[in-house]
Amino acid sequence: MSWILLLLGILSEVLGTTSMKMSAGFTKLIPSVLMFVFYGASLTLVTLALKKIDVSIAYSIWSGLGTAIIAIIGILYFKEHFSFLKMVAILMIIAGVIILNVSGEAHGKEVSSVPSSNLHIK
Repeated sequence: MSWILLLLGILSEVLGTTSMKMSAGFTKLIPSVLMFVFYGASLTLVTLALKKIDVSIAYSIWSGLGTAIIAIIGILYFKEHFSFLKMVAILMIIAGVIILNVSGEAHGKEVSSVPSSNLHIK
């Protein structure tokens, strides 16, 4: 379930970033409002996913896939400049996320709570 929450968080972040572009600097009301809704949903979903997924893995996947998907949307939908180097960079991001996920680290121990020995309150 945590992986589904993470994927939904990524999707929400991508929709938030797309809404940001479509808001034209907060000059369009609906995309401006949707930007906050999607970013709020994204942070909520990723936070819930962190109950069972290590933060290093979740954040790497969230930011890596989000970046790659937004780059693809920029090229296809917003007609941004496309180059061979940009394509290679996007493929490297996706490959990095895949390698990180299948390395075994992503499916290791589940995190249930923060150990009290790591909590230093002064």
